[in-house]
Amino acid sequence: MPTPDATAPYATLCQYIDGEFVEVGPRDSQPVFNPADGSLLGRLPRGTPDDLDRALAAAQRAFASWRFESPLKRSEILRRAAALARERAPDIARDITRDQGKPLAEALAEVTGSAEHAEWHAEEGRRIYGRVIPARLPEVRQTVLREPIGVCAAFSPWNFPFNQALRKVVAALASGCTLLLKGPADAPSATVALARLFHDAGLPPGCLNVVWGPADALSRHLIESPIVRMVSFTGSVPVGKQLAALAGQHMKRTTMELGGHAPVIVCADADVDRAADLLAPYKFRNAGQVCVSPTRFLVQRPVFERFAERFLQRTRALRVGPGLDPGTQMGPVASQRRLAELQAFADDARATGGELATGGSRIGDQGHFFAPTVVLNPAPGSRLMRDEPFGPMAALLPFDELDEAIGIANSLPFGLAAYAFTGATRHAYRLASLLEAGMVNINHFGMAPSEIPFGGIKDSGMGSEGGTETFDAYLVTKFVTQMN
Repeated sequence: MPTPDATAPYATLCQYIDGEFVEVGPRDSQPVFNPADGSLLGRLPRGTPDDLDRALAAAQRAFASWRFESPLKRSEILRRAAALARERAPDIARDITRDQGKPLAEALAEVTGSAEHAEWHAEEGRRIYGRVIPARLPEVRQTVLREPIGVCAAFSPWNFPFNQALRKVVAALASGCTLLLKGPADAPSATVALARLFHDAGLPPGCLNVVWGPADALSRHLIESPIVRMVSFTGSVPVGKQLAALAGQHMKRTTMELGGHAPVIVCADADVDRAADLLAPYKFRNAGQVCVSPTRFLVQRPVFERFAERFLQRTRALRVGPGLDPGTQMGPVASQRRLAELQAFADDARATGGELATGGSRIGDQGHFFAPTVVLNPAPGSRLMRDEPFGPMAALLPFDELDEAIGIANSLPFGLAAYAFTGATRHAYRLASLLEAGMVNINHFGMAPSEIPFGGIKDSGMGSEGGTETFDAYLVTKFVTQMN
């Protein structure tokens, strides 16, 4: 794969409505900054209510034909988009690193890995089957049809700006739905690149529309529109609850992939060194700004010191810097807001009796760099043990009995991902059975493939993206009974 040209200009930001790219023009706009140095990258148009209405009308018009398009044709377009994603990955990744901050290698992996999701949905979308139910009378035929629900509104986050948006787009399109997509204003280049991929892949106008604007007003406008029949959101728990409540007022189906506060349980019978070596880089991937990032490390007391020493060694060795610099292993956090929040978490951990074994403060005075932070023995009532830090911060504390660790892991209202390391089959079975999470990983990390369902329970959301479950929210069930 060619090396991205670091001197190339940043992407031109625009909306994509009814097959046309709409640049800033006379519209209001907002600045987009590089979190590594604070430099201005570009300006993002703020869509108007008229823009939203035009996009809604385009999606509704396109749905009338796209819903009946051959699954083979839909598959062909998704495959072309996947091929273009791989071809353009260096340029897309470079701009993700510029506006989101993650190291270039991580951005490249995000784009190329997302292409597989498009290909998987291209194939699985050809296998959306109904069924025939044997009737009680010979002259009656009973069928169950699965039909696309209609126009969808999708809201995707800034931490994985290409992957999370693409998952929603390919699930909707493969189902026969059309959609309006609102991406992250802080890291918008990936969403615009996604629109260009599908445009060049031959997607008919109106099937995908990208809109921008003030988040509150835009989300309300779309969700309250009678044209929109389904809402998909990935983001924080508070915002997800607000959008779900608004959608519920209009009886609209939702998928919500919300925040987590993932526990890790390391048993004394585990390969402790391997667990520490795997968990440290995984924890600080994307500067810890990952909804499934492990945050609460519960380590059985006989191996606690050994694990902590190894984990700290790996953490202190991480190279923090601008994402485009060769050798950078962790980039900046996304914004000044994240810096302030992380500092508040660190200060609270110290004030409540936790030991800051490493990190705990900002690095330098340029860019949004926060040191990889490890807190030993945080107080149960500290913010770090209650709330998701969503950054490069880990809590390590010992436990004695396995049921104690499971109780701590399940004590919060979150239930997205959980992790465990053990060498005992009986412990693995108990952990798999009792951990309250939508995804449980034992002795490895296995949530990335396109064929698996990705989603949470409790306050961490509802519905799944990926796996055959991905289509459930985008399809309605119609029963047809006919007497001859």
